[in-house]
Order: sequence, then structure tokens, then C-alpha cells
Amino acid sequence: MNEKPQITLKLNYRRTFLIGFAFFGILLLWQVYDSWCPTFLTDIFARRMYGISSAQLKAGDPAKILNVQWLVGIIMACDNLAALILLPIFGNLSDKTHTPIGKRMPYILTGTFVSAVAFPFIPFFFHHNNILGMVLLMGIVLMFMMMYRNPAVALMPDITPKPLRAKANGIINIMGYLGGAFATVLGIFLKLSDYINAADEARKIWTIEIPFLVASVLMVISALVLFFTIRENEIHEEMKEQMAEGERLAAIATPVDDSRPMSKANKTMLLAILGAEFLWFMSDNAIGTYIGNYVIYYLNSVSSATMVLTIAGGLASVLGFAIAGAIADKIGRKWTISCGLGVTFLALVIMCTVVPTGVTAPNAAHGEYTFPAILYAVWAIKGFGMALVHNCSFPMVVELCSSKKIGRFTGYYYASSMSAQTVTPILLGLMFNRTGAWRTLPVYSCVLTVLSFIVFTALVKNIKAHKVENVVGLEAFDGE
Repeated sequence: MNEKPQITLKLNYRRTFLIGFAFFGILLLWQVYDSWCPTFLTDIFARRMYGISSAQLKAGDPAKILNVQWLVGIIMACDNLAALILLPIFGNLSDKTHTPIGKRMPYILTGTFVSAVAFPFIPFFFHHNNILGMVLLMGIVLMFMMMYRNPAVALMPDITPKPLRAKANGIINIMGYLGGAFATVLGIFLKLSDYINAADEARKIWTIEIPFLVASVLMVISALVLFFTIRENEIHEEMKEQMAEGERLAAIATPVDDSRPMSKANKTMLLAILGAEFLWFMSDNAIGTYIGNYVIYYLNSVSSATMVLTIAGGLASVLGFAIAGAIADKIGRKWTISCGLGVTFLALVIMCTVVPTGVTAPNAAHGEYTFPAILYAVWAIKGFGMALVHNCSFPMVVELCSSKKIGRFTGYYYASSMSAQTVTPILLGLMFNRTGAWRTLPVYSCVLTVLSFIVFTALVKNIKAHKVENVVGLEAFDGE
């Protein structure tokens, strides 16, 4: 009797990099959005509540800046609440969609183009002090980015066998951080203080429009690259045997069988991962949402310092994503994530205890203090730690489903993260209002990181993926 030939699982690096263009567009927009929108909202609410700009308030009564953060948190959380509802919907819809260009691509293209058109209007409405218009445009961008995000992220596990997804996710995330780097470089040269001190109205509006316009253009380019290079339907047919072998080698407690309800062991693991994920996203999103205001209003430093800070974290994150898959092969995904949470906790402890408010002579130009160099190290350590976490957590979730439900389980993953990002800006904003102290930020994140570590290490089993013989050399870059 003839034996069935052994299948060599094959991670096509070229194709994985190309799929990464989807994540490139996501993080590009997100970096610009998170870097500017909370600061825009702070300024608008300062004008509405106190009749002066946030810059004037900062110079005269900086404590009042904290009083508007709960409003900033509510607006930022409303966007995430919409995402919490929409992500699972688009995940389920894309699972059931069948078109000549694939099941994910229609959502990616529609979401990208509508978001790209709407995005530059956010700073336009801010410039005209129109909070209703600004919030409405933020909502439109977020809604269509949710249409894009779930299917774009699901595209990688759609065509990557389960044992190879941690390595593939590292490549995808590196591409995403390159998108974030584009946004960061723009922010270094385009500062909020430049907008405030600009001599004329045209210079003002272009100072804040350029990052949003460039982000929109690069998003469209990334979506077009994806569309013209990734033929979903053809790749699905080509990968059938490898995907089936990946199911056999999956790192799960019991085999996945769509004909029966999810096993108790797999359900317990899924809920434990999502619970821990909720906590670490509460921690990480708190830092991400408020770091711009923390730098401007607590450290009394220039807004572009936040962008340089992001570069330090981004470079360390790229390193983490590059090696996380190899670490997971050695010690398992559970302990890779646990190590990442431990490293993140160390960074936050340093931020709690070492990072001071302004400690040197003010900058002569705008009265701002020199940015504390220790925060670059904190951001690099945190970036590396969270890269280990993010790289392995998503593959662990989609490991627990068949290829027919990847969009749905991607929705579960993002429902957990978005619910955390809905709660945390409001909760932390209220805590700022109660404590009157910016130092609440790192303490808050520290506590949540510890809680996520406890939940994850106590409840999630360490099931190491089977070793696979992967292709090497030029074969790994073969094209279609």
C-alpha cells in the first residue's frame, strides 16, 4: 500500500509580507489618530469649559487640564464601543462572503477608501472649533476601519497553517509598525506648538492636515498593493493540504470539530486568553491614549517628543516581533506571553518611580522642559514586552477554531481588546479627575498588567506547537 507523502508546512515569506500591507495601513491610521485626537479634544473642551485654549490653560492653571480628561475619555471610548459592536459583525459577514475577489477583500477595499476620504476632515473640523463635526468624522473613520480591520487581520490565518502563525504574525506586525513609523516621523516635524504659534490661518491648518492626508494616501496605496498581489481564492485552493496538516498539528487541548460544540477544555482556554487580553489592553490602551497629554501637560515637554518616544518603542517592538515566534517554539506561547507581561511590568515600575516632571531649565522658545531621556528606555522595554504578548496571543485564539470561523474568532479577539479600550479611557479619565495627578497613569497600567499576568499564567495551559520542518532559503520567497 502506498503511503501518503509527508507534507512540508511552508511559510511563504513574500506572501506574508504582502498581507502585512493590510496591517501597515491599520497602524498608520491608528498612530496618527491616537497621537492627535486626544490632544484636539483636550483643546476643544478647554475652550468650551474655560473659554481659553489648552496652551493658555497649561500656562495659567494646568490642574484644570485634568478636569477635561474624563470628557476626552468618553469620546475616545464611544469610538471603541462602536468597534466592539461592529468587529464581530464584520468578522461573521466576511466568513460567509464569497466573491470573485475573495471573502475578505471587499471589506478591506471598502473600509480603506471610505476611511481615507473621511480622515483628513478630523483636523479640519478641529481647526474650526466644531466638536460635533470632528466627533462625527471620528465615528465614520472608526466604523469603516472596523469593516477593514477584522477581515484584514483574518487574512493571515486564512492562508497560514496553524503551527506557523506565530512567525507569520511577527512579520505582519513588523509591517504594521513600519506604518506607524511613517506617522511618527511626520509628527516629529509637525508639532502642536507649531500650530498654536503659526502666523497665519493657512499655515495653521496645513500643520495639522499633513499627517492625516499622508496617512490617507498611504492607506490607499497599501490596500491597492494587497489587492493586486494577493489572490485570495487561488491561494485558498493552493493551500488546502497544508491547512489540513496544520489542523492536525495544532497546539490545542482537543481537536477542533465544527460538527460538535466547542470542547470544555478549548472553551476554558479561549475565555482565559480573552480575559487576560482584556486586562492587558486596558493597561496598554491607557498609556497609548493619554501619553500625548502626559508629555505635554505633566512633563511640560514638546508634543513631538511623543513621536520620538514612539520610535523607541517601535524599534524595540520590531525586535520583539522578529524573535517572538522563535521564542514560542522553544518555551511555548503561554510562557512567551508571560515573559512579555513581566517585561512590560518592569517598564511601568520604572515609569512610576523614576520618570520625573520637568527637571531642567525650560526651553527658551516656548517655556517647555527638556524631555526626560529615561522615558525612551521605558518605552523601548515596554514595546519589546508587549510585542511578545501581541505576537502570540492572536494565534492562540484562532488556533481554537476551524478555517470556516476565523473571522468570527478574530471578532472575539477584537471584541475583548475593544471592550477594554472602551472602558479604560473613561475609567482613567475619572481617576484623573478624582486624584488630580498625572502619575495615576503608570500606576493604573502597572496594576492591570499584574492582574493580566495572574489570570493568564493561572488559567491558560502551555501546549507547545508541534515542531515542523519549514522551507528555507529562496524557496521561502517563491511567488505565484
